[in-house]
Amino acid sequence: MKKIRVAIAGVGNCASSLVQGLEYYKGRNEEAFTGLIHTRIGDWGPSDIKIVAAFDIDRRKVGKRVEEAIFAKPNCTKVFQSALPVSEVIVRMGPVLDGVAPHMADYPADEAFRPSDEEPVDVIQVLKDAKAEVLVCYMPVGSEEAVRYYARACLEAGVAMVNCVPVFIASDPEWAEKFRDAGLPIVGDDIKSQIGATIVHRTLTRLFGDRGVPLDRTYQLNTGGNTDFLNMKALDRLKYKKVSKTESVQSQLDKPLDSRNIHIGPSDYVPWQDDNKVAFIRMEGRSFGDVPLELELRLSVQDSPNSAGVVIDAIRCAKLGLERGIGGPLEAASAYYMKRPPKQMRDSLACELTDSFIQMSDTGGAVAEKASQTGVGE
Repeated sequence: MKKIRVAIAGVGNCASSLVQGLEYYKGRNEEAFTGLIHTRIGDWGPSDIKIVAAFDIDRRKVGKRVEEAIFAKPNCTKVFQSALPVSEVIVRMGPVLDGVAPHMADYPADEAFRPSDEEPVDVIQVLKDAKAEVLVCYMPVGSEEAVRYYARACLEAGVAMVNCVPVFIASDPEWAEKFRDAGLPIVGDDIKSQIGATIVHRTLTRLFGDRGVPLDRTYQLNTGGNTDFLNMKALDRLKYKKVSKTESVQSQLDKPLDSRNIHIGPSDYVPWQDDNKVAFIRMEGRSFGDVPLELELRLSVQDSPNSAGVVIDAIRCAKLGLERGIGGPLEAASAYYMKRPPKQMRDSLACELTDSFIQMSDTGGAVAEKASQTGVGE
């Protein structure tokens, strides 16, 4: 059984959790696969993913083996698998472009990016030499040029893409067509955590509607201490993040709220929280007899491990797409795993269509994906 050959663009906290997880689940039987949505997708379990290339721009990571780089500062996520096998994968210097916000220079080195002086490598050639099949994009929020650079590299190198960040590639019709024409699948955009603020907020929003309670106003406020939250202190980098998170919740309403009555987005950077993300959700509605109803929720999670299991699923779905010759956005998987997919669906439908795509034969899987793209089953 050949492993899925994966490249990583951005060796930050999310990449750290992913690499740790690939080793953590190795050799375990499926009954011990706690924390995964799917134990197997196609022929692949979580340990059937192999990292074959990695790119970053930080001087503490570039030139190191990937299993060392994932523990280098400013990474601060929880270490749940410290023992990792020695690999031959060296983190290569990628192009900086807009990947580093200027204000990072004003913060201590242990908290912020410190770009390397090395010259960027030829990313396309590295992908080809590594025989990569899927690239996972973990660029910082607001890195529009950098994400598009890696998307173009995927197209040139013949590599599928999992876009974990809110720069719109899969959900942009022009980019979607480029991947479709190239015969390359893409899952995107902007990863949903397993049990994170967005998926909880979406679920509660739909619950209000399903139980006949009009939602009048709501907010979601988030704090954290990782580089993602530090990066997002630059408000000009937040445009697409706010669009992604807000649209994701709005999509679960029968009638979208006026912009005054919905506020969703990162709130502040709290260094001592490290990779712990705390979300505060408030929802106000009206129940029987127009009697006011209020809900408040506090969610505390380790941010990066919370997304790693979802990414493992997305990688395997992208590989299925490659095996089945499906180019362009995998709309069911994108709707299930991403905040801003090409086509928003209720999570129950996205789950059903994704499971159908996974479980069917090669021909049936392609039919299921075509059904999701044409809206069948909605």
